Amino acid sequence: MSNPSANSEQYEIIAKPLRHPWRVVAAIALAAVLLAFVWSLVSAKTINHEVIAQYLFDPAILRGAGLTVVLTAASMVIATALATLMAVMKLSDNVLLRVIATGYIEFFRGTPLLLQIVFWGYLGIIYPHITLGIPFTGVTWFDQPTSTVISSFTAGLIALSLNEAAYAAEIVRAGILSVDKGQTEAAKSLGMSSGYTMRRIVLPQAMRVILPPMGNETISMLKSTSLLQVVAVAELYTTANQISSQNLAQIELLVVAGFWYLVMNTILGFPQRYLERRFGRGFEVAGNSMTRTAKAERNAK
Repeated sequence: MSNPSANSEQYEIIAKPLRHPWRVVAAIALAAVLLAFVWSLVSAKTINHEVIAQYLFDPAILRGAGLTVVLTAASMVIATALATLMAVMKLSDNVLLRVIATGYIEFFRGTPLLLQIVFWGYLGIIYPHITLGIPFTGVTWFDQPTSTVISSFTAGLIALSLNEAAYAAEIVRAGILSVDKGQTEAAKSLGMSSGYTMRRIVLPQAMRVILPPMGNETISMLKSTSLLQVVAVAELYTTANQISSQNLAQIELLVVAGFWYLVMNTILGFPQRYLERRFGRGFEVAGNSMTRTAKAERNAK
């Protein structure tokens, strides 16, 4: 009498993937709609493509794009440092530090960025002079008009940095909380200080969680620099708007500005992906090993 189990082992099961023709149809339809939209813009007689080509690499436009990059980079560096401080303060056991951090975050997240930019831009109306010295003694070390100390560029930089720090603080806090508490306890058992543990143990592991949303915040920051038009900072959008007010080619200059915003945002994606891979290497190895183990167990069965 034949053994059923032996006969069953002679047959190899070949799994065939399911076909999804409607996915292909939907992708083709979507691509056709997108191409039709692009062609409608290219062939539109109301858009002067010669003006677009003329100003696409105009020196003024390139200077505005360069200033946009500088503002974005400087604001994100300042905001990240301040956000880390606010996140640590909010996680502190000290009640006063938690209240200060919470108040800062809620205030800057609760008021519009445009309002904050206008406030810093017109700070000289409230404080005509910035004075440093010993209070109530008449001794002053520094006394200058506010408009001289805080230029439009400085006002925009302060507004963007302080606003972004409030949002980034919650991202950093979430990243810190994602690290197992056992890591901190192990570091303390080895005699490491709290600051050293945060810098060398917690934050490097938290970067895996922090980097993706911080990359999105950087892209959002680059586009938010266009709001600095209200305080006359000559970034990309302001420059394009000034040119269009002279030649009345508003749509063409908007296309030029949009092109450079798209280019800069695309370039920003490369270092973000590199950093995500760098700080997620250990987790990728662990994930791949778990996948290989699961496959081996499934094949063994």
